[in-house]
Amino acid sequence: MTAQIPQLLAQARASGSADAMLRAGAMALQGGAEAEAAPVIAEAVRDHPDHPQLWQLLGLIHRTLDDHAPAVNAFARAAALAPNDPMIAHGRACVCFEAGLPAAALFAEARRLNRPDRAMLLRHAAARIAEGDGEAAMAEIEGELARTPRWLEGHAALARLRWARGEREDFDASYEAAVAAAPGEAPLWRAWLDTLLHDGLHARALEVVERARAAAGPNQAFDAAEAVARSELGELERAGALFAGLAGVQDPSLLVHQVRHLFRAGRIAEATELAHRNAPRDPTAHLWSYVSIGWRLLGDPRWEWLEGDPRFIGIYDLADRLPPLDALAERLRALHLATHQPLDQSVRGGTQTEGHLFSRIAPEIRALRQACAEAVERHVAQLPPPQPGHPLLLQQRAPIRFAGSWSVRLAGGGRHVDHFHPSGWLSSALYISLPDPAERGEGEAGWLTLGRVTELGLDLPPIRTVEPKPGRLILFPSTMWHGTRPFEAGERLAVAFDVKRPG
Repeated sequence: MTAQIPQLLAQARASGSADAMLRAGAMALQGGAEAEAAPVIAEAVRDHPDHPQLWQLLGLIHRTLDDHAPAVNAFARAAALAPNDPMIAHGRACVCFEAGLPAAALFAEARRLNRPDRAMLLRHAAARIAEGDGEAAMAEIEGELARTPRWLEGHAALARLRWARGEREDFDASYEAAVAAAPGEAPLWRAWLDTLLHDGLHARALEVVERARAAAGPNQAFDAAEAVARSELGELERAGALFAGLAGVQDPSLLVHQVRHLFRAGRIAEATELAHRNAPRDPTAHLWSYVSIGWRLLGDPRWEWLEGDPRFIGIYDLADRLPPLDALAERLRALHLATHQPLDQSVRGGTQTEGHLFSRIAPEIRALRQACAEAVERHVAQLPPPQPGHPLLLQQRAPIRFAGSWSVRLAGGGRHVDHFHPSGWLSSALYISLPDPAERGEGEAGWLTLGRVTELGLDLPPIRTVEPKPGRLILFPSTMWHGTRPFEAGERLAVAFDVKRPG
């Protein structure tokens, strides 16, 4: 059906029917043919300038293409034509927020027109925080949680916000209040444990596991949480017994933790075989990263096939293609609203921006995105030919779309712990501002390390280290472990993004 979309778009255009164009445009959105649809729908709105749903469709098409300036204009026109349409109002608020424009008032209007929607409440809260109204935004989330303590997404969002404000001791206070109100609700306990485990708070998770069992009774999810926490804390014998008792549980995330446990227990061949057997159908997209470290530890030459080709890593100096780096740095610094490192990311000793950086319509960000997209296209063009089963060397390599983009600002002593990016196909580091060499420290202080793995009790050296330079972009497979060495003093301001797997 995807191959037929251009023909359907042409037929709808020739018919002159707005309804036919809406149907064809919706199919283009579903089929990933937004680039083909955009000019056709733009022609249709010229023929039907007073049709709000066509303007809405044009906005959605541009939003999906990460081209938010025309998306903002299209939604503004749709809202002017249909000011009481709840979906148009919500779409307009989302697009303006993503573009970096004031959106709190737009979300307030969208919430007035729509039925109560807690997901919209969270988006509204994010817009209010961006506009300096964080206290009131968090208070509204807290109020909604007091009314509906089983709202799991609200608890997770509030925990992240509190952590970013530096509230280390009681960042998860809403979970505490919720289980006090409904102690027998196992999903609440599971959600609390998921938050703690996801963020590496394993000792705290063990305390909550014991309370959960006492309040809500035996539960395999509590056993799984205990297994993960004890393994990550190095209590390998007890963790092994718990994992053995969960052998029949079909849970992809539990499988990943079992692989991690086997590595930590020194059962390298067993861990690698389990990861390799399941990697091709792993919905979490984590397991190839563990296959790579297993093959390297075992001396298996297949690691060269997976990550060893030098063409997989690209270094591109883009300073002459970027806007002035000083202006870009100032633009990025203004987006670092948090005062502490994020709860669930690899950053240590710094902050990370919220949202999709490349959706913003500020001129410096648009120029940044364009330069990065062109570099990605160059990098993809030089990759080896497609190979069946390889997570990087896909048959389909277009279109280039971004799965996420953000900025990281590190202070002295800051670093990234070793990690990988399961949501991407290619990942990156682009350096905008760096400490003076005298501040940075000696040797490879502040350098990017690729292929180094220091967790799980392993000590795998890097495949490659790369010196950061202002305007330098490094591209590498998203499955590849990477981190940074700490530096002594100064500021390091960088941009990172993930390229979406085509298709």
